[in-house]
Amino acid sequence: MATPPDRIPPERVPLPLLVTGLCVALPVSLACGAGIGASGLSWGEVLHHLWAGLTGGVIAPDEVSSYTIVWELRFPRSVLAAVVGAGLAAVGVAVQAMVRNALADPFVLGISSGAAVGANAVLIFGAFGALGVWALSTAAFLSALLAMVLVYTIARTPRGLTPLRLVLTGTAMYYGFSAVTTFMVFAAERGEAARSAMMWLLGSLGGATWSSVPIAAGVVLCGLAHLGWSARRLNTLAMGDETAAALGVDAGRLRKELFLVSAAVTGAVVAVSGAIGFVGLMVPHAARMLVGADHRRLLAVAPLAGAVLLIWVDILSRVVLAPAELPVGVLTAAIGVPCFVLLMRRRTYTFGGV
Repeated sequence: MATPPDRIPPERVPLPLLVTGLCVALPVSLACGAGIGASGLSWGEVLHHLWAGLTGGVIAPDEVSSYTIVWELRFPRSVLAAVVGAGLAAVGVAVQAMVRNALADPFVLGISSGAAVGANAVLIFGAFGALGVWALSTAAFLSALLAMVLVYTIARTPRGLTPLRLVLTGTAMYYGFSAVTTFMVFAAERGEAARSAMMWLLGSLGGATWSSVPIAAGVVLCGLAHLGWSARRLNTLAMGDETAAALGVDAGRLRKELFLVSAAVTGAVVAVSGAIGFVGLMVPHAARMLVGADHRRLLAVAPLAGAVLLIWVDILSRVVLAPAELPVGVLTAAIGVPCFVLLMRRRTYTFGGV
């Protein structure tokens, strides 16, 4: 007999303690993101500039350059890293429940590879040049929406969206769009354009500005709100469509909602950061190991953990080979692969279960 959603076993770590710790770690991590970098600034200067930026304080003429580094370059980058990490982690939780596959992540729907086509069109061929600094994110988001429409149209059946068709369609579209982006890179006449395209494909927050934060943050917050509201239904969906129907949940309708929310959030974050892998795969599993499989607890922990994780990964990407910068996706893979192997070796951990 299936376990009712309200009787899912309790968390391994007390939820209030874990959430409180992550809520403290998040602002500390943001401050560290603003303070750590190639330019040697004291923590007193960093905190002074952050306070001035947050309160609209006055900056002395000789502090303009250091203020610009902290408030205009590093801090928006850290804030955007938090937004992207939270969005990818939350969508990872939703997608794993939607397709009932422990190996699913936000990119299994093919949305990220679709966004890459638009981004490469800007970086390599100068498309949407009239939009200026908005060209890259606009093109990536529009192509992500196009990919979403294609995946939904192909995967839909008279019975609705089924997990297997979603995974197969998303995987097929991923390879199709990847082939297009690879062709575009090889067709590039300028070597620097191809290098920029590859950097974007591997994930980078180097182009973060305050103007790129609000839209991505707004989409992610709306997505988190909807997923939090749907957490109880996610518990039911994870038990199977038949059980969900018996408990009064329309699995087809819920899966359609999750697909739209996941695609919108993925498209928004990929448009500003590129394709950063492993966050949406690893963080849900790590959170599940700590607090159990109840999606009400998972969606309280995973976004915070994803935000903190990506801030520190971005910090590492700036300092490991300073003054050069590593793509963020390289480090998330370097961290995620061994962590995932360790999870697989744990006999007490059941992927996707409790």
